[in-house]
Amino acid sequence: MTDFVGWLPMPDGGEAEAALTADHNAEMLEQRERYRHLRDRSVFVGNPGDVVDASFGPGLPGIREWTQAHFDFCGYVPGSAPPTEEESARLRSSLGYGEEDVVCLVTVGGSGVGTSLLRRVLDAVPLARRLVPGLHFLVVCGPRIDPSSLPRRRGVRVRGYLPDLYRHLAACDLAVVQGGLTTCMELTASRRPFLYVPLRHHFEQNFHVRHRLEQYGAGRCVPYEDASDPDLLAEAIAKTVHEQVHYRPVETDGAARAADLLAALL
Repeated sequence: MTDFVGWLPMPDGGEAEAALTADHNAEMLEQRERYRHLRDRSVFVGNPGDVVDASFGPGLPGIREWTQAHFDFCGYVPGSAPPTEEESARLRSSLGYGEEDVVCLVTVGGSGVGTSLLRRVLDAVPLARRLVPGLHFLVVCGPRIDPSSLPRRRGVRVRGYLPDLYRHLAACDLAVVQGGLTTCMELTASRRPFLYVPLRHHFEQNFHVRHRLEQYGAGRCVPYEDASDPDLLAEAIAKTVHEQVHYRPVETDGAARAADLLAALL
């Protein structure tokens, strides 16, 4: 099971990176062809349109065409059922958010690579709060980032760990996140406005995740260079926090479809 197929070179990687990714892809394709008996079924967690319309490399097949020929598709599998508007309102109340509160959730996953983004968001907090009355920030560091290592800002709560993070994702007015697929798709399923900042030179986040989010019309991609400018980031937060979203609904039967595909093997 996988949620993306194909390594892709970053534009500034030059010919060497393009050759490296093509070689890696060619090795994968050859291995799949030679050892078909190793797999009884391959399942793509998504839909055919979620696969990038690109090539594995010179002389190699198209990624989407090849994936459609070698994988079954179960659709996306969200972590929980997307809440209704009424459920979101009750959820906000249960988390202690008032009707006038405007909550921006900032989370960067479970590794330490998001430290720089957390600092960039904190740099933008003072201006963002001047632009958006009632704006408060909830910053989630995760297990690898020490909350005490971050500067303190008025209107910001910093937490190392937040139980049931998905509930906060579903209740926030805006989220600022890295470009990880799971977090972005949870926000998409919950129909929350969000900014996502892909890691530089991370081909999955820059190509595969971004392409999938575009299929749903979800999220606003902010290059790290723009996120590093406090004025630009604050303006993006202020512009996005009250936007009405019109995302394509995220399917809710992905887990059942995946189970059917796997059960047939038993």
